Amino acid sequence: MYTNPNVAPAPPGFSQYHSPQNQYPPAANQNQYPPIGHQNQYPPVGNQSQPYQHDQYNMYQHQQPMPAQQNLGYPNYPPPYSQPGYGQVIQHQPSAYQPSPQVVADGWMPIPQAIPQNCPNGLQYLSTINQLLVKQQVEVIEALLGFETNNKYTIKNSAGQKVFYAVEDNDCCTRNCCGPIRPFEMKILDNYKNEVIHLSRPLACQSCLFPCCLQRIEVFSPPGCLVGIVEQDWSILTPIFTIRNAANEEVLKIEGPICRYSMCGDVEFKILSKDKTTVVGRISKQWSGLLREVFTDADFFGISFPMDLDVRMKAVMLGACFLIDVMFYEKRGNAESDGIGLC
Repeated sequence: MYTNPNVAPAPPGFSQYHSPQNQYPPAANQNQYPPIGHQNQYPPVGNQSQPYQHDQYNMYQHQQPMPAQQNLGYPNYPPPYSQPGYGQVIQHQPSAYQPSPQVVADGWMPIPQAIPQNCPNGLQYLSTINQLLVKQQVEVIEALLGFETNNKYTIKNSAGQKVFYAVEDNDCCTRNCCGPIRPFEMKILDNYKNEVIHLSRPLACQSCLFPCCLQRIEVFSPPGCLVGIVEQDWSILTPIFTIRNAANEEVLKIEGPICRYSMCGDVEFKILSKDKTTVVGRISKQWSGLLREVFTDADFFGISFPMDLDVRMKAVMLGACFLIDVMFYEKRGNAESDGIGLC
């Protein structure tokens, strides 16, 4: 038997080890890898005509590039900003809030980025503003016939962006029989038509001869959660109101002028500290034009308050503005109710 001199002899009891026939690397003159010579091999050699072979690493190296004029399926590709001569595209501006196009198109105020803690949902709009403009919409039927309809208001910030939309919820009989002293419910809606503030005014007398039954309005935000009350104080010459929080604690005062004739120009109701020593804001009845003042009760109001005032108290200020509008500037049969004093 042939013995390989390079292989150690087998131990006693074992036969001599033989190399298997199919071994790696293969012996000479056998099919081996990689192939040699003129066999079909990978990668192909020279300019020989080779059958299709899949190259998973460079499978597109033999394809011809598509001319630009033949790119008919994507006529706008590549986009122009990826071609030479165009600058880098900025997807997001750093440190800047970009409202959605729908908000800008509709003229609504964007939601502030910084929201105070424990802020009722919907009142975050009031956290970054110190002034509101309240504009009552003109009702054609009311202007022509004197038929009282539900009041509607648009509430904007100082930049002219819409913040809220308010609509009175009342029945026809109550509006036309009770006039300015009528009870009502008012819904204040945001851009998405969600009710964020609810106002409730009960029926009460409006005369200095009845000090036991004075005007008041309750402010809820969200609806069902009381945040403040505006109460009328008994007085003879100047209208005075007390603003209370949800715990019925006195927070601020509102004092109006003796003469409330809007024909004289803007009429200011001062917002005072509870000791009446400091003016912290104003609710002003603004001159809205001769035609609007004479033929309609669609009024303009401006509300100013400190920027750092609690958003709940800002909502109560808005409720006080509506109470003042209905008490002193709501017409009954196109008859002015402006006057001097409260009696």
